[in-house]
Amino acid sequence: MKFSRAIITSLLTASSHRVVSAFSASGSVGRPAFVGSSANAVRGSTDSRSFQSSSALSMANVPKLTDPIENLLAGTDVFIFDCDGVIWRGDSLIDGIPETLQKLRDAGKKMFFVTNNSTKSRAGYKKKFTSLGLDIPPEEIFSSSFAAAAYLEQTKFKETGKKVYIIGEVGICEELDMIDIPWIGGPNDTGKEPDMGPGGMLDHDKDVGAVIVGFDRFVNYYKIQHAQLCINENPGCEFIATNLDAVTHLTDAQEWAGNGSMVGAIKGCTGQEPTVVGKPSSLMIDYLADKLKLDKGRICMVGDRLDTDVLFGTDNGLRTVLVLSGVTSEEKLLSEENSITPDFYADTINDFFN
Repeated sequence: MKFSRAIITSLLTASSHRVVSAFSASGSVGRPAFVGSSANAVRGSTDSRSFQSSSALSMANVPKLTDPIENLLAGTDVFIFDCDGVIWRGDSLIDGIPETLQKLRDAGKKMFFVTNNSTKSRAGYKKKFTSLGLDIPPEEIFSSSFAAAAYLEQTKFKETGKKVYIIGEVGICEELDMIDIPWIGGPNDTGKEPDMGPGGMLDHDKDVGAVIVGFDRFVNYYKIQHAQLCINENPGCEFIATNLDAVTHLTDAQEWAGNGSMVGAIKGCTGQEPTVVGKPSSLMIDYLADKLKLDKGRICMVGDRLDTDVLFGTDNGLRTVLVLSGVTSEEKLLSEENSITPDFYADTINDFFN
């Protein structure tokens, strides 16, 4: 869908914009559908973009977005936004976001919101958007908890008759319930302690065929021990990670240890590498592109992380914009040590209409 420079320019000069979604929210969140053929990131993907590709950019010369109409809006039909650090920080909405999202809808742009945070299901994230005053249809929301469920459905896990052990919070549990896959652990194992006295042992579940590790604010030694026993002693048990984020935004005051720390604990005691279903895995973009018939060359991934958001875009042939409203500083982006480069960077997504 292409829009003339005049139409988009008219949006820039509009004196005010009502914060009203162009779509009405549906009453329920659908079940995960089968996704693309690969749940692993596609490395080295390229496309026919007319501007310089990220792999060709100098590590110290990533251009700042100064002409958003020409360089971004005119050639993009779909925006995929990360949430933490882009739309909000912790439980605080970033200034100007409602107005910017409305301008994008007025320009005819499609939007999807993709988060690596697995603590909520899609229904849970719909509630968070609403609590922040954003009317986002649930079909535009994709979380790594949904990606984990979609991956299990794609691989026909239910047919094995096995169950899932969860290190994580209610989001993963709710998504598995929606596709009728049995699970144990998660919030139910909060506060438990294994018997570590003489002769003590933890009797793990022999019917567990997959362990999903998502962000868990209540992770404990009991959960780690149960997970490692399932992976190490149950034949064929799969190790799945919702994401490998090093840090996350629990509050807007500081960074907090992310799911990478929980996944690292399980890697350390099993020696196994997980199947990662969140960004930068291709699973969610394959779902969006294949099921919704989207042209990857006209999709832009917008995020605040280099190793997940930007890599998710560059690995999957998308345009990419890094915003400085989250975890990545301008200094880090432009440093010689950084080898992951977006097509453009901006202070916030509000710069799309400057």
